[in-house]
Order: sequence, then C-alpha cells, then structure tokens
Amino acid sequence: MLFNSIEYVIFLPIVVMLFYLLPHRFRWMMLLVASCTFYMWFVPKYILILLITIIVDYSAGILMEKYADNHKLKKRFLVISIVSTCLVLFIFKYLGFVNDNLVALCQSLNINLNTTVDLILPIGLSFHTFQSMSYVIEVYRGNQKAERNFGIYSLYVMFFPQLVTGPIERPGNLLRQLREEKKYEYDNISKGFRLIIFGLFIKMVVADNVGAYVDMIYADPSKYNSWDIILGMFFYSFQIYGDFFGYSTIALGSAKLMGFDITDNFNTPYLAKSIAEFWHRWHISLSTWFRDYVYFPLGGSRVKFGRWAFNIMVVFVLSGIWHGAAWNFLIWGAAHGLLHIIEKAILNHLPEKNRGKLEKIIVDAFKIAKTFILVTLFWSLFRATSFANISDLFTSLVNNFNTGEHLNVENSIWIYLGLFILLDVLLFNSRFDKWCDNRPAAIRWAIYFVLVFMIIACSSVNNFPFIYFQF
Repeated sequence: MLFNSIEYVIFLPIVVMLFYLLPHRFRWMMLLVASCTFYMWFVPKYILILLITIIVDYSAGILMEKYADNHKLKKRFLVISIVSTCLVLFIFKYLGFVNDNLVALCQSLNINLNTTVDLILPIGLSFHTFQSMSYVIEVYRGNQKAERNFGIYSLYVMFFPQLVTGPIERPGNLLRQLREEKKYEYDNISKGFRLIIFGLFIKMVVADNVGAYVDMIYADPSKYNSWDIILGMFFYSFQIYGDFFGYSTIALGSAKLMGFDITDNFNTPYLAKSIAEFWHRWHISLSTWFRDYVYFPLGGSRVKFGRWAFNIMVVFVLSGIWHGAAWNFLIWGAAHGLLHIIEKAILNHLPEKNRGKLEKIIVDAFKIAKTFILVTLFWSLFRATSFANISDLFTSLVNNFNTGEHLNVENSIWIYLGLFILLDVLLFNSRFDKWCDNRPAAIRWAIYFVLVFMIIACSSVNNFPFIYFQF
C-alpha cells in the first residue's frame, strides 16, 4: 500500500480511529493486523519471509537473556540470529548479483556456466532486516530486555508507518512505546496531519514533477546539451531527496497521529558543509546504525589516521552495498568514503582561523555549494541504470555544450522547487510540525492551504513509486 494512494487515505483514518476506540490491551493486536494488511497489499506471500526472520530473532533474544551468564553460548545465539537474518537478505537481494558476476567471470575464462537466479526482492527487506539486527545486538549487549510477547515483537518489526522504507527503528525507542498507553491528544493529531500534508507535497508535487525530466535525461543523455544534463543531475538531487524525505515525513506523521514518536530521518542535508555533515543529516537512522554497529566496534575515530580511514571505507562500502546489489552502488558508497577521508586529511593540515561574520558567511556558503555539487555529481552513480549509461551521461556532459536538444522545463517546476527549497532552509535544524508551532495561526493556515491546494492541483500526472522501495 502506497502512502500516496487512495487505499492509504481510507486505511489510515480507520486504523487511527480503531486505535483510540479500542482498550489499550487490544491495540497492539489491531496494529499488528493493520501492519500485516499494509505489507501484504504489495505481495502477500512475502510476509512468510518476514515471519521467518521474526521467529529467529525473537527466539534468539529470549535465549540470549536466558543464558546471559554463559558468554560463549550467548554469543553463539547472536551469531546464529545475525547469520540467519543476513542469509535471507543475501538470497533475495544479492544472490542474483553474485550469480551474474560469477557467470560473467566464467565466460571470460571460457568456462561454461549458465545459471540464472530470478527472485523478486521483498519490499523493505533491508530496512526490517537491520531493525531486527539492532534488537538482537542490543539484547546481547544488555541494553534491551528480551521481548516475551511474540505479537509485540512482531509489531516492532512490522509497524506499518516505517515498515517499508524506514526509518530504521531501535528497540529502545519503538519497542518501549508499543507497550505505553497512548492517550488521545489533539496536539498529536494536529502535528501528524501537518507532517503528512508536508510529506505529500514534497513527494507528489516536487519529487514526482522533477522526476519526469530526470527520466528523460537518463533515458538517452546523448540527445541533450550539456547544460540540460547538468539540470537533469540537479533535478535528481531533489527528486531523490523529495521522494525519500517525503516518505519519511508521511511515516512520522502517520505514527504521530497515534502518539508514536519515530526517528527523524532527515535534517536539511543539502545545507551540510561537508560530506561528513551530509551523512549526519541524510538517512540518519541508517547512518547511526552503521556508526553504532560497525564503525564503533571497528575502533571508530579512537585509532590512528590510517586505521580510521579503513574504518570509514568499510562503513561507506557497506552502506553502498546496502542500497543495492550492483557495482554502481558499491562505487557510489566508496566514493563518499573517499571524499570523507580527503576532507578529513585536508582539515587536519589547515590551521584554525578566526573569521569575521561576513567572511564566515561566504566561506560557509562556499562549503555548502561544494558539498552539494559533489553529492549531486555522485548521485549520477546512484541513478544510472548501467556503466554504459554513466559513460554516456558524462561523455555527453563534456561534449554536448554546443549540440543536443534543449529540455523544455515548465515554469511551474521552478515554483515548486523554489517553495520547497525556501521551506527547507527555514526548517534548518527543525521539523515542519515543530516549526509551525512557533508561527502565528494565520501564517500556519496559509501554509496549510497552499500545500493542500498544490497537492490537489499540481501533483505530477506520473505516479512514481518511492525510490527506496527497491532497497
């Protein structure tokens, strides 16, 4: 079920009404049924795959707590849980990629190998896999008590607002809230609807409208002149941001309607002054997951520069692979890791300098522009359909300054983008629902009216699927 569908417009109010009408002890059951319905709306049979990982990790949590004094046995249960969960992820997400590369390697060596793997990736598999792993790791570390209620643990993994595309929740946040008795509060309803409206605007008006032009550029870059290829790359930066930020904002709002606070996944990432800061602001739940469960165990920054650089590359390469089973995602992750290391190395050799206010503004503006350009440049690796597509894109970018077709962009696109960028700047280090709290009522309602009007009148005719569904 898509957040921007008629089905969800009917589904969500029913769930919220039932949530508040039912006694507290029955709410988790209703939410679990609703979450299963939400997930099965896509491909019903794949809920069985999710059930397998839920059973394994639920059992592992209980066994680790039961044998807490036997460190060796406790660790064995952790390993079994993580290996089992990752094996499911590998089979459905990476087995085809490994098989295709193995076949290609054998062909280059004149070895006859002709195997095929044709499995459809269950929607959101990477997200709930990481959410399950965070639970068993926290139980192993002693930071989280094992959940004894199988239904509540299942709901922790399957909570519908963030089931398909995150944010990746931790048990210390979501699992605790699933046991709390939530009371009806107008403030939660108000903030929830604000977030949902804002998220729908970002997705349906901004991301989907610019997405149509992105598709044209990437379908055949050689047709267009260099300036329009740059424009297409610029548009993709806002398509993927608006698409994922929009989904995450609707997820926040949907959960908030019932009083649940889930993790903010974005914090104005395109105002970051470095690649490191960008990743503190983009897909925050994934960045912090890798920080806590990969980067810190490797030694983090409490090591020499060479080992730190290795740690960073491991994290970013894994992040790239997490996003997709293809070489372009691995290279994209490695490129961000390399940029992070280069920035750190440069900063280590630059003396600290006291700057005046105006000079600081200019320097910060330059840093923001530099970071945005680099991020936009490497988004092309993320968006491209193949290495041939990447080669075609950059070849045309270099050679087509005086040739190629012109991309006719409707003037309305600039209005949508301009409004979104303005709101994003105003929301720096804040969130739309909280930002609205500090505005006069007249301004708040004017903003609501404009957003709702644009959702109804200006939504793209192309209903693009959410980009992160594929992960």
